[in-house]
Amino acid sequence: MRDVGNSSSGRFILMGISDHPQLETIFFIVILFCYVLTLMGNLTIILLSRIDVRLRTPMYFFLSNLSSLDLAFTTSSVPQMLRNLWGPDKTISYGGCVTQLYVFLWLGATECMLLVAMAFDRCVAVCRPLHYMSIMSPRLCRTLATFSWVGGLGNSVIQSTFTLQLPFCGRREVDNFLCEVPALIKLACGDTSLNEAVLSGVCAFFTAVPLGGILTSYCLIARAVLRLRSAEGRRKAFNTCLSHLVVVVLFYGSAIYGYLLPAKSSNQDQGKFISLFYSVVTPMVNPLIYTLRNKDVKGALRRLGRKGRGGS
Repeated sequence: MRDVGNSSSGRFILMGISDHPQLETIFFIVILFCYVLTLMGNLTIILLSRIDVRLRTPMYFFLSNLSSLDLAFTTSSVPQMLRNLWGPDKTISYGGCVTQLYVFLWLGATECMLLVAMAFDRCVAVCRPLHYMSIMSPRLCRTLATFSWVGGLGNSVIQSTFTLQLPFCGRREVDNFLCEVPALIKLACGDTSLNEAVLSGVCAFFTAVPLGGILTSYCLIARAVLRLRSAEGRRKAFNTCLSHLVVVVLFYGSAIYGYLLPAKSSNQDQGKFISLFYSVVTPMVNPLIYTLRNKDVKGALRRLGRKGRGGS
């Protein structure tokens, strides 16, 4: 960042979640609880997908990727947030801020694309059930997952590098609990109209294109479901897709609000809440959504529990 900390010793002040210091202990306890649940839930899904033969399918391959992503996504911001809430030191190092910026954007964009791959998987499962395993081959699944991770990294390199070229004129107080693009744009002392345009353009692309793919997949799914004569078949197809739809709504709803609104005109308190939602709440509820509504995962948990009791 130009004009701010010409060496790696430069530090930035994260203003945090709230302007009321008396609430910091409450925030610390709640966020720590959410973080522990996030670790437990996502690690459980990853573990089950690896050790249970019945979950070695394309659906759970993508779900395992989503859980790995959520673990890294929340870990890129929550430990620093807890550290700042625990004591009087609210700073983050220059290197820490830059790393957080690149990683947070990388994983956020990757999730956008990974959700498209998961929608395509569900579309093939409902529309072409007899050819599902041949279409969703291990090679195709790996290709879709790799494309998601690499595409997300490309988005991060573009936006983060462009943001780091802004002049900050010695200003170091980031009005947020993490280093992300909208907060850093507000910190700049020069003309940020081009940065806001790039931010809106890239985010619109990473929102409109994936959402278009997801909507297309679900239109095909809806058409296939309506053709089913069996009410039981329609119910099963609906349950197969509902969990993914809920995750899509939660993630895209918060991301659109946080990144597509003009950086300087949106309410900062609302922006902090939205950032907190998609960096803490969404990674926590994703495994709960898939676990509570998924008979295969619950069955795998029961089998794992029986093995544990049998081996004790």
